[in-house]
Amino acid sequence: MPGGEPFSADQRRTIDQAREQAGSGGGLDFHVYVGPAGDDPRATAQRLHGELPVSPRCVLVLVDPPGHAVEVVTGPEARRVLSDSACGLAVLSMQTAFAAGDLVGGLVHGLHQLGDAARRPETLHTDKA
Repeated sequence: MPGGEPFSADQRRTIDQAREQAGSGGGLDFHVYVGPAGDDPRATAQRLHGELPVSPRCVLVLVDPPGHAVEVVTGPEARRVLSDSACGLAVLSMQTAFAAGDLVGGLVHGLHQLGDAARRPETLHTDKA
């Protein structure tokens, strides 16, 4: 998250925990940027994603509250397990919370949604005798 921290220490800790939980079990690295995204939020998100150290398995969630922009950018490895529809649903969920004035809750819920979608479902095998 950029300078001019919009979150308290407790809120930041909550978001960091959600990022870590989202990445556990799926092998992806989740990052959050909250701040100005300029005239082209998608391009800003893609540029920021490209600057991440391990961008092929990274997921960047960009939120520009004054600009009403939310973007999710996935690297090639992350894209294999996170579909566009899963990302779109997480964005809708976050936007709903943001509209209600809950920035932290929206981020946390969106990260959990993305993390759940990234985890491959367990395959159950049954032996029929």
